[in-house]
Amino acid sequence: MSKENVALIKGIYEAFGRGDVPAVLGAMAPDIVWNEAENFPYADRNPYSGPQAVLEGVFGRILGDFDGFGVLPEEILDAGDTVVMLGRYGGTCKATGKAMNPQAVHVWRVKDGKVTQFQQYADTLHVTRVMGRV
Repeated sequence: MSKENVALIKGIYEAFGRGDVPAVLGAMAPDIVWNEAENFPYADRNPYSGPQAVLEGVFGRILGDFDGFGVLPEEILDAGDTVVMLGRYGGTCKATGKAMNPQAVHVWRVKDGKVTQFQQYADTLHVTRVMGRV
């Protein structure tokens, strides 16, 4: 099953890169638990429960704050029901005009072909500086 899980996660990144948010949300279990990294700008509503909460509390805010936001996977690690992405974020903050390129790690938990849990780890200081919040 782990190859299918890796394919699911790769598909999520590909869909997000195309702007196909419905496909990304469709890969989530109805009761997904999503956590942004501690001290990340969108961690204020952790945990996000369900795809709609992720859409409104994370994706919607990202699109409001950044132009050209993207996740740039560098490596995807297969750990069975857990898939880990090592990569970077890209984009330019609309408020400051500053570009970002912080490291990011995503830990995905998959069950029955759907994402049930997500945990982000990221360079929160870099992102908050780009956003002009520190």
